[in-house]
Parts: sequence; C-alpha cells; structure tokens
Amino acid sequence: MSAKIHRRQDAPQIERGHALSRRMHINIEGLQALLKVAELGNFREAADALFISQSALSRRISKLEQHLSVRLLNRTTRRVQLTAIGRNFIPQARRLVEELETSLNSLRTIGKHGAGQVVVACIPSAAIGLLPSIVSRYSALYPHNRIRILDVHVNDVAQAVAAGEAHFGISVANADRYELEAEPLMVDPFIVVCHRECTLATKKKVKWAELSSQHVIAAGRLDGNRALLDFGLPARVLRQHWLYEVQQSFFTGFALAAQGVGVVVAPRLAMPSENRLLVSRPLVDPVVSRRIVLIRRHKLRLSPAAQEFLALLRKHAAH
Repeated sequence: MSAKIHRRQDAPQIERGHALSRRMHINIEGLQALLKVAELGNFREAADALFISQSALSRRISKLEQHLSVRLLNRTTRRVQLTAIGRNFIPQARRLVEELETSLNSLRTIGKHGAGQVVVACIPSAAIGLLPSIVSRYSALYPHNRIRILDVHVNDVAQAVAAGEAHFGISVANADRYELEAEPLMVDPFIVVCHRECTLATKKKVKWAELSSQHVIAAGRLDGNRALLDFGLPARVLRQHWLYEVQQSFFTGFALAAQGVGVVVAPRLAMPSENRLLVSRPLVDPVVSRRIVLIRRHKLRLSPAAQEFLALLRKHAAH
C-alpha cells in the first residue's frame, strides 16, 4: 500500500521532468523556421530563404509544435497565419535564437583566437624589459583572457615548463633537459647603468676598461648573469673591480646607482624604464651578450590562447 502511495506522490514530479525534457530538446532549426515564416508570411519564401524545401520547412515546424504541445501556425492552401499562442511566442523564440547565435559566435572566437589563460615562466629581467609591451597588446586584443607571469630564477623557468606549470618559458638558455627545446628569440647585450650625473653618462659607449675608475655594482655568484660575465670577459678586464654585489635581483643595484653609490653592469632588458635618475650606455671592447630563448616542451600543442600570445612574442622579438 505504501509503495502505491509513494508512486502517486511522485507522479507530478515525473510529469514535470518529462515536460522539462521536451522543452530542452527543442530543435533550434524549428525556431528558425518559425521566425522566418512569421517574418515573410509565406512557406515558399521562407523555405527559399533557409535554402530548404517546403516539405522540410513544414517538418521542422511540426516537430517544434509537437515538442511544445501547442499549435503555432494555422495553414491553409492560400495562406499561413500565426495562432495567438504563436504570436505571443515569437519574441521568446527570437530571443532564444539570438542568444544561441551569440554564444556560438563567442565559442568560434574562442576556438579561433584563443580565450582562456596563458601562463609564462620568465626570468625577471625579461619580465621587465620584454613582456609589458606584449601583455599590453595581447590584453587589448583579448581583454577577457587571464595572464599569469611566473617571474622566477633561470633554473625554475625550465622546471615550470617541464612540469607543465607554464605553457612556455623565456630564459637565457636551454636547461639541457631532454623534454625541452629552445628557440632563439633575441640577443640581449650587457650595458652599464649609472646616475645621470656620472661621468660615464656623457659617453655614447663605454669600454669595459673604463669601469676601472668606477665603483661597480655586480650580480652575485648565485645570479646566472654573473657566470656569463665571468666566462665572457678576460680575467684582467673587470673582475678585480667588483666593489658591490647584489645576490638575486638588479633592483637593489639600480636603487644604489640612483643614489650615486656606483654603476651597475646589467643586461639591457633589465634596465628600468621609468627611473629618471638613471641612464644606460652600451658596453664595448668586448661586447658581451646573452641569448634569450623560448623554452617549450617537445611536441606539446599549445592552447589557442597561448598560441596567440606566442605569436605576439615572436613578432616583438623579431623587431
């Protein structure tokens, strides 16, 4: 007895479920057919506008009426008219079709241009001197996309890409890992950064030997740029002239230089663009540069969002 009562209580809910199911399976083609008939008032013209036969048009509307369990059109051999229910339904049908078309167009845009999130692992100097202009342009093109920049040490760039934490990385060299590949992006020469009233600021170029009269602020032993300089310069040129060291970042060195404490040897990308107290000059005799590379996992297909960002990065680096 209780089981029978239970089924009776559930019956209205089951019917509502069936009704909802019928509503959810409305064919969008039926709505489009109804709107076109309502617009033109003629089956033949509506069928021609939709590039289908009149019989196909009739089947679409009949199927729609079956799903809704209502009659939307009154059809005779001479004319076709909307029923009262049909007239009331037209605004809703138009809104449904427009919303679906908007959603589909948005989806196509996502697939073509790449909506979503881009994660870039990057050495700090490139994050300062390379990425801002690229991010600005990318954000203007795709304002709803998220961008994460992991500004980390050179070894951590390779690790983030290898672990799949970043779509790609920007670093000074390939980390010599079998799962990674490096693509050259640009050459980044070393410069000297000094206070605008420093004697070096009057020169167009500065020879390394001219730094012997300056208090030089250099990267510490833990910084990858220091190793490049140690191997790229003859021992007699500069090593004995390091007076100050900053271990992890050039920011401290630039702050010291802005106070006139000394001059900073740094990659050009690391040069702060908004500090009016500082100027930079190329270092020559010899010219020492580092190679900036793009690090990716072998044969990894990037998301559309990452592909668009990478295209802008390559274009910018080429100039």
